Amino acid sequence: MVEHRGFRTFVNSLQPLFPHVSRNTIKKDILGIYEMEKSKTQQVLEGNQGRIAITTDLWTASNQKRGYMTVTAHFIDESWTLQSRIIRFIYLPCPHTAETLSEALMSCLLDWNIDRKLSTLTVDNCTTNDAMIHMICDKLPCSSLMLGGSLFHMRCCAHILNLIVRAGLSAIETGIEAIRDSVAFWTATPKRVEKFEEAARQLKVPCTKKLALDCVTRWNSTYIMLTTALIYKDVFARLKQRKSAYKTLPSDHDWMLVTKMCDKLKLFYSVTEMFSGTKYPTSNMYFPKVCEIRLLLDECLLSNVEEINVMAANMVQQTLPFIQSRKKQSKLMRKNHRYALLNQAHPGIYWDLFSVMLLDNSPLKPILEFA
Repeated sequence: MVEHRGFRTFVNSLQPLFPHVSRNTIKKDILGIYEMEKSKTQQVLEGNQGRIAITTDLWTASNQKRGYMTVTAHFIDESWTLQSRIIRFIYLPCPHTAETLSEALMSCLLDWNIDRKLSTLTVDNCTTNDAMIHMICDKLPCSSLMLGGSLFHMRCCAHILNLIVRAGLSAIETGIEAIRDSVAFWTATPKRVEKFEEAARQLKVPCTKKLALDCVTRWNSTYIMLTTALIYKDVFARLKQRKSAYKTLPSDHDWMLVTKMCDKLKLFYSVTEMFSGTKYPTSNMYFPKVCEIRLLLDECLLSNVEEINVMAANMVQQTLPFIQSRKKQSKLMRKNHRYALLNQAHPGIYWDLFSVMLLDNSPLKPILEFA
């Protein structure tokens, strides 16, 4: 681009005396800045006295259909502030098998010299990632992981919520499709958008939000699409009378189901937004919110609307595998372990028990690995 004649003409019009540079010079400068910033980040990670949590995900470029892997390191600095650094963003060729993912991730951990400072690895919930975690654990020294690696694998709560809600949405897929088709129809061209906004003004419906199609893999975008469409429910009905080509108007029953469903999913949406935060810790918020969700699902199971019952039943069924896995991990936190944690936090009150923990043959010694 920097060598394109049009770009150089543009630069000359801004400042005729500006010296032009070649693309090789620009490339060299960019790589130099990258290496300098990488060195700074590496010093920060190596100087950090605590453990480092890793999150990783795969992204697919819509225009190229190519997969990319991102790796982010999270840690608490000396001022007790949560810090996050993207330490790898690379193109990952197909197939995206567990072997390919584990090799790419291990290469990143070794490159940054943080393979012995890890606390947890958070990934999306899928069988490929499960296999990848096992391979990573086999390559890492067991002594460097908390409790021998039993707490190393963390499943992304936001992704689990996405799976749970998508299972529930299948109960009213017909109504959702009708609204999705309606939104697609009235946002297809600028002229249709103008007609839609004109009809909204005639009905005195404030155009505070614009219609937008959802991303089928992200349920929260579906929630936003549906809640926005509910604002313009009467507008869709009016346009059906004026536009014969519009044939996907949702029925009154569809609107009723979507209204009730959005009311129930409001909690899921707020929890997803909370879990997706990057400026604050979220693990301490997990359990209370999961309890709120379970109470909501129990309430939905008693609904007098059949579709809401089915939605809740599907969501409860989707949660069972995660509940079972949590029960297995809860064995690590039996009553004596909870007392040991309390003793560690308040050694002045429970000094005798704390002294026992310091013995080499103490059964409570593994608890100190949480520090």
